[in-house]
Amino acid sequence: MSDDDPRSEGGDERDDDHERGDDHERDDERDEFAAELERARDLLDGDEIEAVHVGVVRDGEVDTTFAQRTADDPESEGLRALALLAAHVQLVADEAGVEASTVAGDAATLAGRVERIPANTEDLPEE
Repeated sequence: MSDDDPRSEGGDERDDDHERGDDHERDDERDEFAAELERARDLLDGDEIEAVHVGVVRDGEVDTTFAQRTADDPESEGLRALALLAAHVQLVADEAGVEASTVAGDAATLAGRVERIPANTEDLPEE
């Protein structure tokens, strides 16, 4: 530290503690993300899957896919897709700490504003 730095004489450990706290928080976020990513991989492992919707964001680029088996029960095709959507809406609501109906309304509004599925987060319409 330089002589001009007030921490150089008496030392101000609060900034160091804050930086360590930030590092610990980032480590916790990485650990939580890694655990959820592993859980997602586990969910995709198996032949008994009837429907799947996966979305990822890499460097601001959005990619998504949806697939379902319909040979055994074509009447349930729309219901499966809707059930997956509802589960995603509830997950987002839980993460945001809001009601699922709020997320569903916002998602419906956003979907009505896009003519295609955005390939990039920058392509999302402004609120």
